[in-house]
Amino acid sequence: MSWPRIAFLTTIAFGLSAAGVALAQYPGEIKKKDNAPTLRAVGVLEWTGEAGKPKKSRLVPITVFDGQQLQDGGEYLARPQPMAVEGGVEYVLQQDGKRIGLFDIDNSGQEQGSWVGLGSWKPMPAPKKPPKIAAPIDVDDTASDTPVLHRKHHSGDSTAGKSGSDSGSRGSSDPDRPTLHKKTSGDDSDSSDTSSGPAPDPDRPTLHKAPGSSDSGNSQADKGKRTAASEADASPVESVPEVSDPDRPRLMRGKPASNGPAVAPTLMGLPENMQQMVAVSDAQTRPDHPWDFSWANPDDKDKMKTQLEDTARTALGMNAPPPPVSKPKSRTVRAKARPATPLEPPPLQDEQFRVFELAYGSGATLVLTAHTDGPLAQQKFVTLIAQPDLYGSLLILFKHVTDGAHLDDNPEMRLIDAVDAMADNRGELLFELRGKSLRQFALYRVLRGTAQRLFVTSGGTFGDQAMN
Repeated sequence: MSWPRIAFLTTIAFGLSAAGVALAQYPGEIKKKDNAPTLRAVGVLEWTGEAGKPKKSRLVPITVFDGQQLQDGGEYLARPQPMAVEGGVEYVLQQDGKRIGLFDIDNSGQEQGSWVGLGSWKPMPAPKKPPKIAAPIDVDDTASDTPVLHRKHHSGDSTAGKSGSDSGSRGSSDPDRPTLHKKTSGDDSDSSDTSSGPAPDPDRPTLHKAPGSSDSGNSQADKGKRTAASEADASPVESVPEVSDPDRPRLMRGKPASNGPAVAPTLMGLPENMQQMVAVSDAQTRPDHPWDFSWANPDDKDKMKTQLEDTARTALGMNAPPPPVSKPKSRTVRAKARPATPLEPPPLQDEQFRVFELAYGSGATLVLTAHTDGPLAQQKFVTLIAQPDLYGSLLILFKHVTDGAHLDDNPEMRLIDAVDAMADNRGELLFELRGKSLRQFALYRVLRGTAQRLFVTSGGTFGDQAMN
């Protein structure tokens, strides 16, 4: 029973060796594909002060897309700092998908156990102007093809009808024309040296007399005078012995060559006036993808906002129940009854209403975040994601409600912006999940009438059931 098996393996080995010979004889060139992924990092710039000139700032890494899936930007290739906040990484600051500035990472550090990037906010470079094209030179085609020599004219030149002596005077006014100078009477003393030689050249090497010549006495005397003068001007300085201690501090003149990396002012904690913005770093230059939705009828935006605000008040328990309806006792009383005046709806605190077009031709996606008034422990927070249906009504895709007493179990959701995290021309909604002592960031994708969480960073353990 073993012979057929051995013969079968021998046949396979012979076939593989023959295939190897055939591949070795293949005259073509096999090129290996470059499997290096194109990374795309997403972060959030947080700052205080004026936009473009922040007082304090930091960049929080969110995600790194490695071509296959989203990785945590605060942990991806950490050595020890993550790759997303290494020195030299540049982020493009975006607002509604439009580039408004650059943020260059100089160095990084840890704040409350999380890595952040420190750097500087720079404006977008001005677009390069196209090169100027020289105006074409008009050529007179009717002129003769015979070459003509033209002399250089100057302001002191006379007309062409002058004599030869006049032409010599014209030539002397040309600074580039070589001229001959006559020897003056004052140069008779040096006639033996310069009677037949050319004009003195400042770059021409000269010969000096040896120290033993007749002028040596004068030169030695001048040297002695210069030495005496220098010794008189010099102040007494004692020689300092060589110091062999390498740790001894030394004072040096001038500006040092390097003081290490520049450290930007760090932003600590979560101040009330802190602002946030999406930042994207990509090796490829991609065109802007605005996320703003353009309404065909501007009145539809106000109508949708009113409906979404009413849904938010209902979720927060702010809408008062309607008063009970009492039946009138007689027809006379019914005739005199007047409709009750509608009460003014209670205001929503820190309301943020945004409308996005997360993909080309995908329609409007509405997001509203707000909370009630009062102390933090008594506040209630709501986040709504909705889309209009075919009948002009709102379809609620996602609703999240929490209160100030349970933020570490069920955090508040703060909308930052939409961002294309995976370079697929589709935007995801980026939220900050903020509790009392924990903080995370999450991406939500709106697709086919649903809003699902796509990614969440590390740094906390919020209730997954409440966030989905």
